[in-house]
Amino acid sequence: MDVSDQIKLFGLNNLAIEAELKKVEKKLGFPVRVVDELEDKDNEFYPQFPEHIRREAQEMARHYEIFYCLETSIRQLIGDRLKEEIGPDWWNRGVPENIRNNAEANRRRESEMAMTPRSDEMIDFTTFGELGQIISANAEIFGDTFRDLKAVSRVLMYLNNLRAPIAHCCPLAEDEVSRLRISLKDWFRQMS
Repeated sequence: MDVSDQIKLFGLNNLAIEAELKKVEKKLGFPVRVVDELEDKDNEFYPQFPEHIRREAQEMARHYEIFYCLETSIRQLIGDRLKEEIGPDWWNRGVPENIRNNAEANRRRESEMAMTPRSDEMIDFTTFGELGQIISANAEIFGDTFRDLKAVSRVLMYLNNLRAPIAHCCPLAEDEVSRLRISLKDWFRQMS
């Protein structure tokens, strides 16, 4: 396992520890972690939401954090690997045209809404599903990154299905939480 994989695992382990600390806080009824000052600013509005929605949000937050780390690390892996193999023009030479066009449309739409740009990197404007397509389109490059590209494609399909309720503020059923954990294990198992 290379250094970048070790760093990714370190990050996911930290998320798991934080989730356990949240459970301890809930059980003991008082905070164990240091509260971020920004959280205090949100307290003006947060108490106005029903308690059951706030509890649900806390439970879903750890799934979002894990998915955020996963998706961001996949984008970084793809960009780093293509840059290493293709060079600085990797976006134009290694990413299918339809995905480049969609990313440009996403960037333009945000710009027209006067939003702060989310990134200078075009890969950050791709969808999660498109990341799997980029890997598939560059099978010869990613063949030594993963054990089995068909398995990677299957894992990304499961993760993409699990991403929808997380991204659209719907609670994950207990079975889907288990499926998320298994899919994450499957993802890391596929790393060569």
